[in-house]
Amino acid sequence: MSGEITLSVVHDTTYRYSTPVERAQHLATIRPLDCPWQRVVSHRVRIDPAPSYEASHLDAFGNEVRYFSFDAPHEHLQVTSETLVVIKRRWDALATFATPAWEEVVDALRYRAGRAYRPESEFVFASPNIALAPELREYALPSFESGTPIVAGAIDLMHRIHADFAYETQATAFDTPALRAFRLRQGVCQDFAQVMIGCLRSLGLAARYVSGYLRTVPPAGAPRLVGADASHAWLSVFCPGIGWVDLDPTNDVLADLDHVTLAFGRDYSDVSLLRGIILGGGEHVVDVAVDVTAR
Repeated sequence: MSGEITLSVVHDTTYRYSTPVERAQHLATIRPLDCPWQRVVSHRVRIDPAPSYEASHLDAFGNEVRYFSFDAPHEHLQVTSETLVVIKRRWDALATFATPAWEEVVDALRYRAGRAYRPESEFVFASPNIALAPELREYALPSFESGTPIVAGAIDLMHRIHADFAYETQATAFDTPALRAFRLRQGVCQDFAQVMIGCLRSLGLAARYVSGYLRTVPPAGAPRLVGADASHAWLSVFCPGIGWVDLDPTNDVLADLDHVTLAFGRDYSDVSLLRGIILGGGEHVVDVAVDVTAR
């Protein structure tokens, strides 16, 4: 089996407004990351109508954020991102039961006066969409008995969330808190990821939100993954000696060759793909199409 794959990603978002938008400002987080397992070969964004102003910057997590604004009235907005990426296989040598005990990792991430700063510790705390709650900790603990290797425990927790939660597209909204999705026991990929992040953080572990895409057409004989029709989400848990280990509880797999990494954040609120403020517009309809294919 090949150790890498080249994927083409086309992401098209179209807003149609019932009345003209007089002015608008938008932020888009739609450029996949360059990282040790992923290389962006080419990336192009087309915006219709053409913005009055456009610029890009890196946010606090290292994601590229594109800012664009409109000073003239418009009745629609179409943003099309086209990317070619090369992704390397990551987990063939992962020895889950040889990773440190989860309690050791919690202790390593805990603040101590005079101890060297660990940037991963920033992902231990609550965030806008993810509260730290006793019920999340209680749910997670059966996967993390005393001395359990951290990655083995995280994978077991992923299995349990996948089995216990139903994938329901109408159950939640983009701003549904993780605790509400946990109590509902249903949601979409964003909710699965945020619930698992909340469970891990409630134990004192570092977990971050990952936005991205899934391959739309799987290899011959492989099942089609849930969530391939739109942008996807999963999470990473930090393991000393290995780094961040990516887990997709929606599909109960480690994120690998089928997953295109777009951005990292504390939760969805940090990395929503397209957001903005508009003046006017009335009601709107949005259409999203994602196509991820092997080249």
